[in-house]
Amino acid sequence: MTVSSNSRRADIERTTKETQVAVSIDLDNPGQVAAETGLPFFDHMLNQLGKHCGWTLSVQAQGDTEIDAHHTVEDVGIVLGQSLAQALGEKVGVRRFGNAGAPLDEALVEVSLDLSGRPFLHYEVDPPGEKILGDPPFDPQLMEEFWRAFATSAALCLHIVLVRGRNTHHIIESSFKSVARALRDAVRIEDSQLPSTKGLL
Repeated sequence: MTVSSNSRRADIERTTKETQVAVSIDLDNPGQVAAETGLPFFDHMLNQLGKHCGWTLSVQAQGDTEIDAHHTVEDVGIVLGQSLAQALGEKVGVRRFGNAGAPLDEALVEVSLDLSGRPFLHYEVDPPGEKILGDPPFDPQLMEEFWRAFATSAALCLHIVLVRGRNTHHIIESSFKSVARALRDAVRIEDSQLPSTKGLL
């Protein structure tokens, strides 16, 4: 794991018996976004996240997808959350809070988050039960596991609520874009003060 002292960047790798995950993130310099996890729909969502956060982001993962996508999706959430936490450092000057709703056709998901240092996820998204077609098909239920792993590892409070929607792809993509826009606001540097009465985030 490496963290740059000159900008808000981090590079983290994590290897288990189930997965190998490497994430590189730069919060302040929009650039290339690339995701390769062996799960095409998940890659598409991670690309949406990096793009709409305005980050440079690389996610590389290999996992036991022949068994299930669960380990890969959850472990990417862990490493992505760790990378965000490391890149944010002590969070001096950040806006801290973010709220966003990014519609996609009939679907709308609203997101509120706080870089609080206290992990919490409220996930109120219940899309239709069918898997998203692809090779392999993607189970939308895995998204709750991804966001829980991400929020826990990043130590943030994250609320994701489905307002309306019928198409599973649209619902999941709206959630990623909404989280991205909320994060983009929350990590923005506003001043030189720590936004907490406790003196610690």
